[in-house]
Amino acid sequence: MERVPMTTYGHARLSAELKDLLHRQRPAIIAAIEEARSHGDLSENAEYHAAKEQQAFNEGRIAVLESALSRADLIDPLKLKGTKAVLGATLTLVDVDTDHQVTYALVGPDEANLDAGRLSTTSPLGRALLGKQPGDEAVVLAPSGKRTYEVLTVAFKPIG
Repeated sequence: MERVPMTTYGHARLSAELKDLLHRQRPAIIAAIEEARSHGDLSENAEYHAAKEQQAFNEGRIAVLESALSRADLIDPLKLKGTKAVLGATLTLVDVDTDHQVTYALVGPDEANLDAGRLSTTSPLGRALLGKQPGDEAVVLAPSGKRTYEVLTVAFKPIG
């Protein structure tokens, strides 16, 4: 089984989601299925079919989370030092063409969420940033064309 790098913050988030799925959502779905069953004919019972579909989704997500958590190779960003971009580092970048600044934390693939500022090290930009230091440029081929980012800062702090 291949180990997958994950920050301690990502592990905590995924563990909390798994706990919620197992201890809150799963019992609620089972109760909804039982309630729908009590209404009689299951072949035309939309509530029953919706609850079963929700159950399938929930069980699938549980399996994904259990797998990700069992394969996690934990990295604590607060224990890291240096100026190079590695998994767990938070980088401030500027798009050389637009002067638009962004801040991303480099995380493992199972905890990535671009809207929350968590960039996977397996993404094209994440791969291009690994090993960079302040002042370095990273070039990425995006669907919209070539993008160049300059690394302004590399920090090791809690990942939100």
